[in-house]
Amino acid sequence: MARRSRADIRRAIHSRIRKKVRGTSERPRLAVYRSTKHIYVQVIDDDKGATLVSASSLEKDLKGNNSGNIDGAKAIGKAIAERAIKEGINQVVYDRGGYIYHGRVKALLDATREAGLNKQSNGKADETPVEKVKEEPKKEKPKKKKKAKKEDKKANTKKEKVEKSDDSKEGNNEE
Repeated sequence: MARRSRADIRRAIHSRIRKKVRGTSERPRLAVYRSTKHIYVQVIDDDKGATLVSASSLEKDLKGNNSGNIDGAKAIGKAIAERAIKEGINQVVYDRGGYIYHGRVKALLDATREAGLNKQSNGKADETPVEKVKEEPKKEKPKKKKKAKKEDKKANTKKEKVEKSDDSKEGNNEE
């Protein structure tokens, strides 16, 4: 099997994600791409096939000494959230682009939440209310002893061996 580069592996992961994640006009997709030096973000309506809002670390407003690190990612996240809210977009579907939710990607997405994207009416981000379920008392099941079973099996096999050897001795004596 041929070796695959990191980029090939990321593209495969991204294609699997894209099979499940789809942006609509009510809730567009926020797609992230990061290179070694820069980070790019777009809000995309997949139904229309159009980019609604975008931001990147190459823009003059956002360009600075921290364009490719976590601080830069936070600035990009805040900028994309402000632009999306200005366009009337409050809810998005996050598409991390095959990257692990860690480091710059995590900082960017957290910054979008802090800036106002995906806010619920109760002020908490990305949480759905959970109904309290009445807990029924758990029935206690008798605990099985695994060691005893193993010891019983060993004893049974020893008994069978002894019985077989006894049977073979008896068979020899009867002749």
